[in-house]
Amino acid sequence: MIIIGEKINGSIPSVAKAIAEKNAEHIKKLAVAQTEAGANFIDCCASVDNDVEVETLKWLIELIQEATDVPIAIDSPNADALAAVMPFVKKEGLVNSVSGEGNKIDLIFPAIANTNWEVVALLCDDTGISKTAEKRLEVFADIMARAKEFNIDPSRIHIDPMVEMLCTSDDGINMIIDVMKQIKAEYPTIHITGAASNISFNLPVRKIVNMAFVVLSMAAGLDSAILDPLNQDMMGMIFATEALLGLDEMCIEYITAYREGIFGQKK
Repeated sequence: MIIIGEKINGSIPSVAKAIAEKNAEHIKKLAVAQTEAGANFIDCCASVDNDVEVETLKWLIELIQEATDVPIAIDSPNADALAAVMPFVKKEGLVNSVSGEGNKIDLIFPAIANTNWEVVALLCDDTGISKTAEKRLEVFADIMARAKEFNIDPSRIHIDPMVEMLCTSDDGINMIIDVMKQIKAEYPTIHITGAASNISFNLPVRKIVNMAFVVLSMAAGLDSAILDPLNQDMMGMIFATEALLGLDEMCIEYITAYREGIFGQKK
């Protein structure tokens, strides 16, 4: 599983406070803690007003790069801001995100075409987020056609099928699971990602719903997720599920992660 550590996000009150007060040490500590917990990417999301987003992202990027060598996932709904800060990232990482909306693909795909940057692509367009698998797969087909124009290999793309709240869903996660399976069947090397916590909004004991969602989704092809790597219960569940799915020969990764304290042993 590709773990995108979610902790440096201005939508989290403690991080918003650190950004407002320019508390560099708080940001660095979060980067180091997520690195030690096994994150493959460190998400970097400012969640501030547009007029200060680029400068805030540059500040966050600089701090993360001082604290860790783990690649950064620069995260914003504003494609202009993403394109503006990409040159300040020393190690090519992950751009989060593009979609079928507006000119996002036209801005980002040319910028990553001849690089090793990876990209998150959301299955929505100018009509919004569809309630049907058929429409989301149509958006997916359009995104992949554009990726082909720029020679962006599917292995560099993380498809986010748009995980929504379970409490407002008519059929649980069945539609999302169907979308994941069809995408993986068509493009075996593509990544499927998502924000694990989206599923549990407005529900009690959210962590249980989040873990159940990740386990079921991994069986359908989820191999990348934006989540809290400091949650040892979640990390243990991921390593156990990989072993159960036959993705961890002789359970070596499970055993190693346990010995390193990534789960099962409170640090």
